[in-house]
Amino acid sequence: MLRIQQLKLSVGHTGQDLREKIIKTLRVRPEDLIRYEIVRRSLDARGGQLHYVYQVDAEVKRESAVLKKCGKGVEKARRVAYRFPESGTERMSRPPVIVGTGPAGLFCGLMLARAGYGPILLERGQRVEERAKTVDAFWKLGILDPDSNVQFGEGGAGTFSDGKLNTLVKDPAGRNKKVLELFVEAGAPEEILYEKMPHLGTDVLMGIVSHIREEIVRLGGEVRFGCKVTDLILEKGAVRGVVIEKEGTAPEVLEAEQVVLAVGHSARDTFSMLKERKIPMQPKAFAVGVRMEHPQKLINESQYGKDYPSVLPPASYKVTRKTGSGRGVYSFCMCPGGYVVNASSEEKMLAVNGMSYQARDGKNANSAMIVTVTPEDYGGVDVLSGVEFQRRLERAAFSLGEGKIPVQTFGDFCQDTVSTALGEIAPCTKGAYTLSNVRRIFPEALSLALEEGIAGCEHLIPGFARKDAVLLGVESRTSSPVRILRDEYLQSTAAGLYPCGEGAGYAGGITSAAMDGLKIAEAIAKRYAPCYDKR
Repeated sequence: MLRIQQLKLSVGHTGQDLREKIIKTLRVRPEDLIRYEIVRRSLDARGGQLHYVYQVDAEVKRESAVLKKCGKGVEKARRVAYRFPESGTERMSRPPVIVGTGPAGLFCGLMLARAGYGPILLERGQRVEERAKTVDAFWKLGILDPDSNVQFGEGGAGTFSDGKLNTLVKDPAGRNKKVLELFVEAGAPEEILYEKMPHLGTDVLMGIVSHIREEIVRLGGEVRFGCKVTDLILEKGAVRGVVIEKEGTAPEVLEAEQVVLAVGHSARDTFSMLKERKIPMQPKAFAVGVRMEHPQKLINESQYGKDYPSVLPPASYKVTRKTGSGRGVYSFCMCPGGYVVNASSEEKMLAVNGMSYQARDGKNANSAMIVTVTPEDYGGVDVLSGVEFQRRLERAAFSLGEGKIPVQTFGDFCQDTVSTALGEIAPCTKGAYTLSNVRRIFPEALSLALEEGIAGCEHLIPGFARKDAVLLGVESRTSSPVRILRDEYLQSTAAGLYPCGEGAGYAGGITSAAMDGLKIAEAIAKRYAPCYDKR
């Protein structure tokens, strides 16, 4: 295969246009092009000229001769093929247990199930079909289920998000592509394999999540819902099982010698239990801030120009500013044509997140505008100080909005005054909202940083700092506030306990969490044979 690095084609081109461009670039006859595969596609809007830029692998006749006559930009394709390891020799006495069915837990479970390990997945929330109804009822009625909500339940927090699948994680083992391939096998469109910024809307993710669960079960695994893990059984420095609480039944001990902790970034009760059990953890930096909404049309025009073609997808953006105090303010989890959702998981506390459907056809764009906080900012004397800092912000947001999402215009945020009216921008939310003073949620140092940072983005996107841009609070769940330490074998100090994914502090999004799930599955497979005594 030959790799063509840069193929530019105008917006609106056809598949035949791409094929002809490949033939011309390689200087071959049409019949000499055997096949081609798109490796990457991105949209280039620089200089006011809109083009799609392709990286393509092509198989041709007489490859060596073709390569010699091609100029720069054509080279021998170097591909990384993902390989799941050969099974180890140690015998398992029981199937591995995976706590949590977010992307880390699901993909770890899928790989172990495919390799014959028959994993048992435990999820405190509901299966995704029931969870969707519970979440919708919460948005409409305000009745929170602490164990099944936007944060907890099958699919994890990423199910109710924009479903971004891009990652900055270095990937010499090919896990990134493998994860995307597994998504496609489960029903995702093939475009995610090559789009620079792939995404799956909430509506598509739900079907994919249920498909993965069904595949795990078909292969001999189990997925148990409504099962909250409340304790670990530890003996002689090793894990021996977990304690499960299920509504209406007595606590149950599930014996296991390999336990994967894929609990997600909001499993605060689990973090407390781990602290009591003296599982080593450390506080880490994370970020907090607001969701900010603009008209999607404004973002499209800023990225594409005023007369942009209607065939283009809703535009996204990424902005960052450094304030005079040295703090960095930046956009995070940008949702084109999306919604701001009430993402609470604890009573009397309120957190928000961004969500899009696959079509991204909402009238507003939103993103988190956030500022990094460190243990020094939130008084990180205790390993769970970051959790308590998040809770303080969320209690303030709940109090300000009396349970509804507090909303404020950027102009009123700068004036530190309660908004009494909106401008041209009406919030697009899932969950009720009310006008308030969002600035009051934060310590003043963070409010000043957000004000300065947002204002400084005006020169990057004209209209970004308009006075009627809408701020909604509080965005507090950007990442885990702790890291559960693990060694070179990916285990905690308790042998057989594998911290995994975003909640453990080793991922930052759907794809990287899924990749970490693969990594943990590999670590278990390298050591153990896929057989155990069925009891």
